[in-house]
Amino acid sequence: MSDFKITVIIPTYNEAENLPKLVSALFSLPLDIHLLIVDDNSPDGTGALADKLAKEHPNKIEVMHRPGKLGLRSAYLNGFQKILTSDTQAIVQMDADFSHDPTTLIDMSKMLNSYDVILGSRYTTGGSVDKNWPRWRKYLSAFGNFYARSILQMPLHDVTTGFRMWRSDALRQIPFEHIYSSGYVFLVEMIYLAYCLEFKIGEAPIYFADRRFGKSKNVFQNSD
Repeated sequence: MSDFKITVIIPTYNEAENLPKLVSALFSLPLDIHLLIVDDNSPDGTGALADKLAKEHPNKIEVMHRPGKLGLRSAYLNGFQKILTSDTQAIVQMDADFSHDPTTLIDMSKMLNSYDVILGSRYTTGGSVDKNWPRWRKYLSAFGNFYARSILQMPLHDVTTGFRMWRSDALRQIPFEHIYSSGYVFLVEMIYLAYCLEFKIGEAPIYFADRRFGKSKNVFQNSD
């Protein structure tokens, strides 16, 4: 088991089908995991389900209820602000739809002794995206990532990934008040700030799968 206390932030909007399965998968890992579920008043009852799961796992799950669909950026910023006042040693960003394989957290946690932040990377050696994606979607994903890292001149393979593990002491150094981007561009700005602050950034290869259940949410549907 990793020696780190890890808190996973899970932003949710209509994830009632996925959330119980994800919670079960995360708590089956040989890690000291806690969860903060940030729900944006999901019409499908995800927030109420999260409360039920919190009662079933006392002191392991917290739920943050927000009044509406406020977006990815504010979900994570609100989550960071809450968690960084606790004694957690590592913070994870991940989606609720199983596009991020929970078992990868085991390898990522092992890298915490050497890195300040670990990216779940689709484009590093050993990483890949869903084999059933159409060609245009694979191209769009790869080009968007290539464009962002080229413009910002970062020697990383996947700067748009939403699957990340941070050391808490490193994340506290990020000037959140100076982050202005919305939606998934927020993820690029976060890692760019980490790069500018000379954080040690590692990449763990992942297979990025399409969601298992529920309806996919694109960038524009889930932006601030």
